Amino acid sequence: MKLDMHSLGSVVEKVRSKNAGPFIITIDIFCKREDIYRKIEASLNKKFLSKYLNVKEGSIKIYLIDNLKVVKVSVDRLFIQGSRFDRDIHGAQLANLISELMIE
Repeated sequence: MKLDMHSLGSVVEKVRSKNAGPFIITIDIFCKREDIYRKIEASLNKKFLSKYLNVKEGSIKIYLIDNLKVVKVSVDRLFIQGSRFDRDIHGAQLANLISELMIE
């Protein structure tokens, strides 16, 4: 076990997730510091996120907004928003899951 691990949510300014239409959820990770932004940029990739979120790698898009120090991740919803199988109608639950990620 590494002692210098921290949850992503504890080292960034804010993590939020929301609907980006009925078929996509977007996750925004706001960083205060450049070094944290670069660390998250290097750590989060499609392969890792597909395993962590249990979704297909092709359903993930990652956008880096350098001047704002924001990492934006878009994920195709497993079920259409508001359908009887949808358990996150507002798309807000992924923020908690991403916040709990452990990073060095």
